Amino acid sequence: MFAQKKLHTLVDKIRNEHALPLRIELWNGQQFDFGGGAPQVTVRVPQASALAYLLRPTLDSLGAAYVEGKIEVLGKAAEMVKIVNALAAHSLPSRKNGWHIGLARRRNRKAEAEAIRYHYDVSNEFYAQWLDPNMVYSCAYFENGDESLEQAQIKKIDHILKKIALQPGQRLLDIGCGWGALVIRAAQQFGAHCVGVTLSEQQYLYAKNKVEQAGLSHLIEIRLQDYRDIDGTFDRITSVGMFEHVGLRNLPVYFEKIHDLLAEGGMAMNHGITSTDPDDGDSPYGGGTFIDRYVFPHGEVPHISRVLKTMQDGGLETLDVENLRQHYAKTCGIWADNFEKRADQIRPLTDAKHFRIWQVYLAGCSYAFEKDHIAIFQVLCTRSGRDARTLPRSRRYMYPKPALEAV
Repeated sequence: MFAQKKLHTLVDKIRNEHALPLRIELWNGQQFDFGGGAPQVTVRVPQASALAYLLRPTLDSLGAAYVEGKIEVLGKAAEMVKIVNALAAHSLPSRKNGWHIGLARRRNRKAEAEAIRYHYDVSNEFYAQWLDPNMVYSCAYFENGDESLEQAQIKKIDHILKKIALQPGQRLLDIGCGWGALVIRAAQQFGAHCVGVTLSEQQYLYAKNKVEQAGLSHLIEIRLQDYRDIDGTFDRITSVGMFEHVGLRNLPVYFEKIHDLLAEGGMAMNHGITSTDPDDGDSPYGGGTFIDRYVFPHGEVPHISRVLKTMQDGGLETLDVENLRQHYAKTCGIWADNFEKRADQIRPLTDAKHFRIWQVYLAGCSYAFEKDHIAIFQVLCTRSGRDARTLPRSRRYMYPKPALEAV
């Protein structure tokens, strides 16, 4: 059979260059081992037609084959992701030879709202199985490296609130407020008057209830609202893990809206995933295509250079840029481990296909951040044209004083 001969060739090629702890089992009982030791991952191919996925093993094609049940994969998700990336690297052109696929789709509000609901409205119970107790679904901040996920998520929120120099009584807008952790922390620690907006109905109901339970309804308003429909003026604006949904074409509108909502002398923080391709292209070997198809419909991530330029075009001056790629690799790794540990509790909360999607997605994101396939930045900005004497003199205000300096 021609396809089986091609598989033999692929196995021999990879064995000679870099042995992998992988076994492929065919429908007829044949086995192919890609390395000399015991396999950590086994791929079972139930019929001849499924061999096509292996012969050109992009992250998209193999990921699709797995989540659609065309092939069966046994092993830990983290090992699956490593091996699939290695297969792609050995079998396909390098990233520098054609994987930079720039995407800038036309979008509409209905499709954007549906994409948000698809991703976030799986169920609150589903997310609660693998997130921290405060339900923070964004990159944590492991300042020392030994923090628990819960501690690191609180540190992330505090890090943001310090960066924007939030003051008691100020008005804070959180665009894409998730399940409400940031606005609750801002109200509790600073007495800030907060507005949090989301397009996810389940997030909205959860956050609203959490605010009421905390006795903070006099300080926090949670809205089911598109950011483009917000009116008013805010002293501080945060957007954490939201602008990935905005789209490349809409970035000017997004930053112009932040500019228009931001008070004179105010500060805004954009915390979001970025491409590591200067041309805003896909991550290598089809990883971004898989995510667009199964995880974040209509999601697009720009390079940090486009973010900074579009901010400036929108009337915002960049004050500080921080790369948190190392932190998101660890965050996603913990989420992936939590997902596997709670697999028996998670399976009844969704169907088998979506279980497999999230299993490989979380582990795949950890790998992608670790290997610089994608990045994440916090960008602090203010309205352009401020007197230089009103800007922060240094970054010292963002960090706690060292113990020797504490009074």
